[in-house]
Amino acid sequence: MKKLIPILIIAAILGGFAWTLRFLYERSKVPDVVYETETPAVTDIVRKTVATGAIVPREEIDIKPRVSGVIAELFVEPGAIVKKGDPIAKIKLIPNVVNLNQAESSRRSAQISHQLAKAELERLEALHGQGLLAREELDRSRTTLSLKREELAAAQSNIQLLKEGASGRTERASTEVISTVAGMVLALPVKVGASVIESNTFNEGTTIATVADMGDMIFLGKVDESDVGRLREGMQLHIKVGALEDTKIAGTLEYISPKGVTREGAIEFEIRAAIAAQTDGPLIRAGYSANADIVLDRRDQVLAIPENLLQFEGERPFVEVEVGPQQFEKVPVELGLSDGVKVEVRGGVEAGSKIKRPDRRGAV
Repeated sequence: MKKLIPILIIAAILGGFAWTLRFLYERSKVPDVVYETETPAVTDIVRKTVATGAIVPREEIDIKPRVSGVIAELFVEPGAIVKKGDPIAKIKLIPNVVNLNQAESSRRSAQISHQLAKAELERLEALHGQGLLAREELDRSRTTLSLKREELAAAQSNIQLLKEGASGRTERASTEVISTVAGMVLALPVKVGASVIESNTFNEGTTIATVADMGDMIFLGKVDESDVGRLREGMQLHIKVGALEDTKIAGTLEYISPKGVTREGAIEFEIRAAIAAQTDGPLIRAGYSANADIVLDRRDQVLAIPENLLQFEGERPFVEVEVGPQQFEKVPVELGLSDGVKVEVRGGVEAGSKIKRPDRRGAV
């Protein structure tokens, strides 16, 4: 019994060693690899770039007041359609004390001058009636009175303009803000009671309203410098509006900026495209974000393969074509247009060729 125990221990050790060797051997065996293949297909290849931007009116006009004061009344709301000359708002004047005082002083001076000219004319008419004054002197005095009367009327009109914004001499009250163009009111930045400043040579003035023709919209976007060299005016755009998932709009490229701007480390160029008028469908609102696909080049019904099938020796592309069961041969290929996923093959393979996928292997 004592001799059997050592023999059992030695046998167990040898058995464990043998099992370990067999396990390592089995793991070291490389299974047969079966490569997947793909066949070239006839398809359309379109190379395009995407421009990001927004849908905006071609012209947006800011309506400014002609006088300073306080908004007394607003006649329209955003979204209203106005014609050229339609009233938008009315301004209550807050007269400048200094200007009003000067106008009052000018009126008093003109009134005094008018009274003196009138008295002088009456005196000269009396002398002329007695035959003591020539006709020319009387006519000269009448002309002077007419001039003084005009100065007085102008001074009174100036006071009325300062107080009311209108006078009997003006066709329309300057306190009434009118639309200078026809279109839709996009925004009213001011409220009733807000103070506004007139537009003059020193100040652009307060914007009362923004009006634009919503029937003439454009796509305004930016493209990367790597693609701008391939763009040409007249190219067609397919514009997708972010807020309207199922709406696509046709556009025509009409402007490419001659100067790029730096944005987040990249150079981008501004482009502008005219948008076809929308006769039906949802309303295209100003400011909608949009993406525009611009077709740079295309090939219709050409033989193409996925780009991940390509391999390279230096700069020469090739593919591995199956010549027997899981047997492949390197074949140089001539490439054409690529869209980043598929590439046109002009020579080297045929429609029925089976091409190995080097980057996707599977063991079976």
